[in-house]
Amino acid sequence: MTQDSEQQPPKIEFPCEDYMVKVVRDADDDVHEFVLEVMRRHAPELDESKLKHKPSRNGKFTSVTFYIVATGEPQLQALFDELKAHPGVHMVL
Repeated sequence: MTQDSEQQPPKIEFPCEDYMVKVVRDADDDVHEFVLEVMRRHAPELDESKLKHKPSRNGKFTSVTFYIVATGEPQLQALFDELKAHPGVHMVL
């Protein structure tokens, strides 16, 4: 079985509703507030009723899944860069 080396990832068409962003962060209220503030600023239509929280097995980390309206690459890049710059944020997917 061979893979096509020219296969490209699917292109995202903007605006993209329900674009998923998952943030793995410290299980700390201050970090949670920081992440929420960044998400609200970069995705003003954020529906916080759709947030999904999942604590890690030991309770040290929490993954939070957000669904946003992605407006374009600049918005997503700025959002990811700002989140990843915080020491309490370990991963942004």
